[in-house]
Amino acid sequence: MSCYFLEATAFAKLFVREPGTDALIRLMETVEDNRKLISASTPLEVYAAVRRRERSGAIGAEDAAAALEILRLEAARMVQEPLNPAVLECARQLLDRTTLRWPEALQLGAALAARDMFQGTEIIFVSSSAQLIEAAKSGGFQVIDPAAQEEPAKETVEPA
Repeated sequence: MSCYFLEATAFAKLFVREPGTDALIRLMETVEDNRKLISASTPLEVYAAVRRRERSGAIGAEDAAAALEILRLEAARMVQEPLNPAVLECARQLLDRTTLRWPEALQLGAALAARDMFQGTEIIFVSSSAQLIEAAKSGGFQVIDPAAQEEPAKETVEPA
């Protein structure tokens, strides 16, 4: 049995349309809720990203409010890896040996702790951060980048 650990750059795609949103939605529709994992910090990280987009004018207030409500509901349905000492230690070790920033180290640290907790279960790391994908691969994870799974838009040629 496989579980999917959605790092914040991937999880955000469920609430704000961007490359990879459709691929991630298709994947999540095939996975039971108890096989969807996130760090306990992920909802706050995504909340902050939605608010930043709202303040910058990239999304309107109504869309932001709708995204935040869906975020609240979806986060409650997923298994959350708490920010316990094991996660923090994994993140610290990642900071010692990689160039990850602390939020990224916290995300991958949570995935590592989840893998230790759910021994015998394959944890697939889902992210759209190239640096995190490489670090996760180095840590022995199978990875999925939803943006790379997206089918390219078909070009149409208008007759002359």
